[in-house]
Amino acid sequence: MGKKIVFLLASLFTVWIANGQNTIIKGIVTDSITGEGLPYVSLIFKGTTIGTATDGDGNFSFSASTGVKNLEVSYLGYDTKEVKIIPGKTNNLKIKLAPNGIALNEVVVKPKKEKYSKKENPAVKFVKQVIASRESNDPRNHDYFQYDQYEKMVFAMNDYHPKPKKNGKPGKFDFLIDFVDTLDVGTTILPVSEKEKVESVYYRKEPKSEKRIVKGNKSSGVDEIFSRDGIQQFLNEVFREVDIFKNDIPLFLQRFVSPLSTIGPNYYKYYLLDTLNVNGQKCVDLGFVPFNSETFGFTGHLFVTLDSTFFVQKAILNVPKDINLNFVSGMTIEQTFERTPDSTRIITKDDINVNFKLSEKSKGMYARRLNIYSNHSFDEPDAERALVFKESAPVITLKDAYQQSEDFWTSNRPEEAIKKNPNSVEKLMAKFRSVPIFYITEKVVSILVSGYIPTNKDPLKSKFEFGPMNTAISGNAIEGARFRVGGTTTTAFSKNLFFDGYMAYGTKDEKLKYDALVEYSFNDRKEYRKEFPLNSIRLEYMYDINQLGQQYMYASKDNMFLAWKRQKDTRATYLRQAELTYYHEHYNGLAYGAVVRNRREYATEYAVFDRIGPDGTISPVKSYDMTELELKFRYAKDEKFYQTRNLRYPITFDALIFNLSHVMAKKDLLGSSYDYHRTDIGIQKRFWFSAFGYIDLITKAGKVWNKVPYPLLILPNANLSYTIQPESYTNMNAMEFISDEYASWDLTYYMNGNLLNRLPLVKKLKWREVFCFRGMWGHLTDKNNPVNGGDGLYLFPDGSYTFGKAPYMEASVGIENIFKFLRLDYVWRLNYRDHPGIQTKGVRFMMRMSF
Repeated sequence: MGKKIVFLLASLFTVWIANGQNTIIKGIVTDSITGEGLPYVSLIFKGTTIGTATDGDGNFSFSASTGVKNLEVSYLGYDTKEVKIIPGKTNNLKIKLAPNGIALNEVVVKPKKEKYSKKENPAVKFVKQVIASRESNDPRNHDYFQYDQYEKMVFAMNDYHPKPKKNGKPGKFDFLIDFVDTLDVGTTILPVSEKEKVESVYYRKEPKSEKRIVKGNKSSGVDEIFSRDGIQQFLNEVFREVDIFKNDIPLFLQRFVSPLSTIGPNYYKYYLLDTLNVNGQKCVDLGFVPFNSETFGFTGHLFVTLDSTFFVQKAILNVPKDINLNFVSGMTIEQTFERTPDSTRIITKDDINVNFKLSEKSKGMYARRLNIYSNHSFDEPDAERALVFKESAPVITLKDAYQQSEDFWTSNRPEEAIKKNPNSVEKLMAKFRSVPIFYITEKVVSILVSGYIPTNKDPLKSKFEFGPMNTAISGNAIEGARFRVGGTTTTAFSKNLFFDGYMAYGTKDEKLKYDALVEYSFNDRKEYRKEFPLNSIRLEYMYDINQLGQQYMYASKDNMFLAWKRQKDTRATYLRQAELTYYHEHYNGLAYGAVVRNRREYATEYAVFDRIGPDGTISPVKSYDMTELELKFRYAKDEKFYQTRNLRYPITFDALIFNLSHVMAKKDLLGSSYDYHRTDIGIQKRFWFSAFGYIDLITKAGKVWNKVPYPLLILPNANLSYTIQPESYTNMNAMEFISDEYASWDLTYYMNGNLLNRLPLVKKLKWREVFCFRGMWGHLTDKNNPVNGGDGLYLFPDGSYTFGKAPYMEASVGIENIFKFLRLDYVWRLNYRDHPGIQTKGVRFMMRMSF
């Protein structure tokens, strides 16, 4: 026992001695100008691998038993700094990092802690001169401008360290250690997606045109389950090329205020810091930070030449740590510029590094989008290259762009984009797929994302796919439980000819419904039948229910997530319809088409057709027939959307969208029961107020010109679900109002947290305000009002009304970004509140993840 006690005491003494020699280092790393904490800064004892990285706020704390006295602190875009520490002691450090590659000459003005003032501030006067000169050296002032661009996007698991083996047994994913890469700042990452693109850009001033020729494009990684072109479109909007010389900087589908915006002096605090030497030019280091760090602005530095040109040599931008931006825990943008002999500004590098986090505790993801620009020229292109301006597409992809050899990428890849680890993401994905659990998981996720089940193990060889799966089971008041099975051919079957359809059955009405479609595309499809630009002819025949007064513009009508209703959706008929459609879309935003449609609509007990005779007698009608010609016109220049097999999900609403349609029919021609003319027009646009949010405006108007029964009149779009649906009325019942002419509006203001960000405790939740005001003015002319005893009209169903002199109106106040994905609105119906069976107020929700 005595020996055991001696051994225990000796052990405790040894541990105490070891702990006594430990060096404890803790503190914070900040930007030397703005004072913002810098996330994921590398701190390593010089000459060793011992160290750590700062957290999302720049804080760090660790201990080590080493005699090394020098701590290296490094971060992308900043000078590496050596800090002396005292071994065996606790070191509380406050480390300030300065921008890299800069030699300090002299201090001009240092920002002080006194109250900031814009009045007679030399920094404000200086930045106004920079803003005033920003247009004079724009390269697009030249008649022609062309350059080559290399782009690389990398997504990786951040701060990745392989887990140690359990009991010495090999693991399924031990191979991951072979693919770990190290950033310049010392952080280890595991790349899981990589994209590279090489293109040439051609610009012409008069008539204005810009074309891109993609010479090489390759991608690989875990995001292969998404649409290749769709995900590229999305990433192009999320990681837009940053132009600091504009008022707004579109990034992460938001609008950031540029430090060189015309409203910059009212939004940013500016400081003249140092005079520096940048690439042989004497420059001023102009620091800036937003007045309100929660809004969409930047902190950072502009390095401006000390001459009459006020030329920006370099820019470094960071996001404030308190910014109301989801999932982004840190971001650095670095840009470099060169000046031509005629003082034109050309960009040579645009480098964005982002750290993403779903939560504070997760390590998150690392992303980098690197653009390198070269071979700038202002010469008029030769006759062969000038032909590019005659192409209709803004982006022309060469046929072999997706099959370029490795030699092509080696010769076109800049040195800055070369990985330290030669193993590629393609090899990583091959290794992943050799593990059964990953292979199965990838297949399941692919089905959930696409909504379709392939019939071949290789998706590229699958000629037919079952789906969409989210419509397999749904329900409504007429059909009860609705079961549906369908599918479509793919581009593996044909790039031009497609077959699509479904069969559905309701347990309550016990009727079989169906839809069959054949479409021929005049241009080859790459992935989907409906991908942009359409140029096709389609024949479709269907028999299904028709829910009157309910239009599903952003989802399928039998989507299972819309089955939960606030009231019974019995306002429905059965519809048998055949359509022959031609539709053509152009890259310039123009689209037009024509539809020949033959339809027979059947009455139900919920929507009866009680026809008024010449003598005023009422007789039930089982159905009516129409053969119509519909002409469509649409203009949507620069519209951005994510394309799936059946739907287009808008990425942004920035584009002006204009719609015009006219439907016509002649009584007794091909069986039509009535003369019919209907015209509709619509305009949609998003208006940005820089960092103060944006407004989405949708306006529509239309008129039915003839005397027709109520199913052919204007039935406002009522939303009977508890979800928030654009272009629909939240508190209106289906077929509550009937008219033959209308004008409607849907106005939604997203404030991006500008009010809530100012409340001390609430601002930590990063909630954002949403205000809506929508309504519809309608009128029913005497000729279509059955109250006047019109011959041939149908009596309106019970619960249907005409509009009075006032438009129908409703408003809502909401909060979005709850838990980063939930939006809750409280809605009010402002008038026509005396109608029975209505809901005058309520709560609605939407699930949407956004930055």
